[in-house]
Amino acid sequence: MKLVSPVEVDALLNWPDMINAIELAFRQGVIQPVRHHHTVERPDGAASTLLLMPAWSDFDALGDSSKGYMGVKIVTVSPDNGAVSKPAVMGVYLLLDGKTGEPKALIDGQRLTLWRTAGASALAARYLAREDASKLVVLGAGALSGFLARAHSAIRPINDISIWNRNFAGAEKVAVELIRDGFNARAVEDKDAAIAEADIITAGTLSTEPLILGKHLKAGAHVDLIGAFTPKMRESDDECIKRARVFVDTRDGALKEGGDIVQPIKAGVIDSGHIIGDLFDLTRGTMRGRQSTGEITLFKSVGAALEDLAAGILVYEKAMA
Repeated sequence: MKLVSPVEVDALLNWPDMINAIELAFRQGVIQPVRHHHTVERPDGAASTLLLMPAWSDFDALGDSSKGYMGVKIVTVSPDNGAVSKPAVMGVYLLLDGKTGEPKALIDGQRLTLWRTAGASALAARYLAREDASKLVVLGAGALSGFLARAHSAIRPINDISIWNRNFAGAEKVAVELIRDGFNARAVEDKDAAIAEADIITAGTLSTEPLILGKHLKAGAHVDLIGAFTPKMRESDDECIKRARVFVDTRDGALKEGGDIVQPIKAGVIDSGHIIGDLFDLTRGTMRGRQSTGEITLFKSVGAALEDLAAGILVYEKAMA
């Protein structure tokens, strides 16, 4: 069984291959049962959560139907880990042979998740963002922020990147890392002003209050929402949702878990029909993405086991090439 570290994941992957692998997986489809959530009670602290995300397919990263894989991402969320200087979220991805069940690879789950999450956002932007989109705003300065900037820059001619974070020093750190890699990036303090000028706004935060207000969006903007992965979280306001043509990664996931969708539906601001399509629709051509240069588009992602499987297969096949 191949063991793949975070450093090796980065060395093996590139954005075009990652985005294309996720696109192929959505177009061809895989089996992905509902993810398992298990609460692990602790007698001396906050409960942990064990998440299991299985999926399987009858093809490889290039669509070869003579091969098949099974996989499961195992994630733990332990809120008290900060006290012992460890990340709250940890995980691994186990990839198995689709016919024999033989373990093929054990891949760092955190790094794989960063790549596949940003890759899915870039895939959506391929269909929804303007072809000439050049100004990008990234909200949040967590581990995902730099990945989002790089992924969007891989599919659109981004030449201006603004990073906003509640903690300005965090935004500066991300900007410095991007500059070091050759991007034109800077930290900003005026979030609303940056959003008003942006062609693409991508948010990967833990916010429970709207950060993106619809009144600030310019014509032709594309909004990419990755945070707010529970019904109680929110990154966009009602006006933002109402003004936009809304797409999601998966309908079931967004309608169950995505606060940016769940809350306005519950409040009667929109109904489920306001979601025009998902990544299955976009990649298969059953729903059209951007229809004009002036319309506002919005993509809400909550993550899918399909994306992890596509990324895991890609990593393994590149490692064995």
